[in-house]
Amino acid sequence: MTEDVSHELQVAIVKCLKDDAVVVALIGDRVFDRVERDTAGEVTATFPYVSFGPEQEIPEDADCMDASEIFLQIDAWSRDPGYREVRRIAKALKQALDETRLPLADNALVYFAYAGRRILRDPDGLTSHAALTFRAGVEIR
Repeated sequence: MTEDVSHELQVAIVKCLKDDAVVVALIGDRVFDRVERDTAGEVTATFPYVSFGPEQEIPEDADCMDASEIFLQIDAWSRDPGYREVRRIAKALKQALDETRLPLADNALVYFAYAGRRILRDPDGLTSHAALTFRAGVEIR
């Protein structure tokens, strides 16, 4: 059975980020699928960190091929005052991932490209948030 392409992409992204010296210098190994929280729902993970946000898969009709375009959101979080740190992390994420050849064992990556970012202040008034979007074209096997 082949692995779900979104899961396979996420595993490859995590490895890429944890292998990138600039990213590691900024966030250590703190790349989360599910951010650690206490019983009250408060984040207990050490800041800054990166997490995975929403994703969307759009099938692409093609003869003789099962293909999709996947939009992934990768989020950077900081409690450093202002936006400076979260912007640095966002830049490092873009440099590490944009147009990289992520290795997939079960599916075929056609492209992986940066599609933009939003920088915002969280409602708590303390947390800076960068939401980066990446597009992946994949042939699903």
